[in-house]
Amino acid sequence: MRYRNWNEKGERKFRLSVLALLILVLAAIHFFDPTFYPTIYHLSKDGDLRGTIAYLHSFGIYAAFMSFFIDVVINIVGFLPSIFISTANGLIFGLFWGVIISWLAETVGVLISFYVMRTLFRGMAMNIINKSKTLKKLDSYDSWQAMAAARAIPYMPNGLVTAIAALSSMHFRSYALGCLIGKLPSTAMEVVLGHDVVNMEEHAFRLTILIILITLIYVGIWYYNKKKKKNLLIYF
Repeated sequence: MRYRNWNEKGERKFRLSVLALLILVLAAIHFFDPTFYPTIYHLSKDGDLRGTIAYLHSFGIYAAFMSFFIDVVINIVGFLPSIFISTANGLIFGLFWGVIISWLAETVGVLISFYVMRTLFRGMAMNIINKSKTLKKLDSYDSWQAMAAARAIPYMPNGLVTAIAALSSMHFRSYALGCLIGKLPSTAMEVVLGHDVVNMEEHAFRLTILIILITLIYVGIWYYNKKKKKNLLIYF
């Protein structure tokens, strides 16, 4: 029992140390460039594609690295839309590298966000979960396949999915694998769709197919949830 308590305390200290290091790095960026975070916030909030492309071009040969870093930061925060940077990646670096950069950056961002939320809020969540049998059943659910399915949905709010996973007992390995696999198709759709909207005259047919495909995905999700809702209520 003592060993278990010491192990849990040691793990928490390690998590808090990593979190402190992350905060220090992000604070250092603000110290060296006070305009960085306000610029990213306004570009994301306004969906300023031209401004984003011009901003990335200003970094010259480091544009890809900066795009990756910006996308990571946006996905750590969780509530800012990343579609503007995904579209810019496709337009600046081409579809292949645009997808690769966006996919890996979004995956890294949601993994760090999970780590932060798990460190700060899992203890509080456990106090609530332990008071409910229903929440205990939900909390015991651990499936990388389910996470991959959630992440594969285009334009799904990253922060919401991350929070649900972080406050549950899902293992980091399952979460990471699900995100890595699921993020690829959704990010690819977002990059290509954004690219084709800007170049609508050249890619009208592909754009139409993508819109139909995304619509079918959401209709399928709606139908599945409607069909399973009664079974879920009966189960719990």
